[in-house]
Amino acid sequence: MEEKETPPEELEQTVVLLGVSPSTKGYPHPSQSSTHALEWTLEKLIRKSCRKEFKLMILHVQVPDEDGIDEVDSIFATPSDFAEVAESDRKMSHRLLEFFTQKCHDAQVPCQAWIKVGDAKEVICKEVKRLKPDILILGSRGLGPLQRIFVGGVSDYCAKKAECPVLVIKRRPEDMPEDASED
Repeated sequence: MEEKETPPEELEQTVVLLGVSPSTKGYPHPSQSSTHALEWTLEKLIRKSCRKEFKLMILHVQVPDEDGIDEVDSIFATPSDFAEVAESDRKMSHRLLEFFTQKCHDAQVPCQAWIKVGDAKEVICKEVKRLKPDILILGSRGLGPLQRIFVGGVSDYCAKKAECPVLVIKRRPEDMPEDASED
């Protein structure tokens, strides 16, 4: 019996979920760790010869300000002030995703991208549970043990809690900023 080779378009795609974040400088600048994770994924995982075998999904979790007020002084704020801040945050998140989707487009890699709001580590794990990707890829800011305690390492949390394999992309030591919190 002769085996036929399955055409690439009929193969089941490997679903890659990539979590991305803004720079510590703020929106719409992408974090260096997220940018590096995307570049690594495009170069090492989704190679030109097998792009049709992958489905790349890009998730950005917009983290609300701890007090829910963002840049608005609550004493002098009107309801429209809060609406303006929410709209501004939404636009900035869209610009951030535009950066990542453009990089994928330039590399001729189709992707889907969306925004969720909440605690990044918990939202990412919920999305993993909902989407059931084959792998979750996150960039690492390279926080030290003490910084992780106070800042909370999203990649550490997801590596322990996500219901799929997790690949944390570290940067080379020479590419790390002196202060890892400056990503």
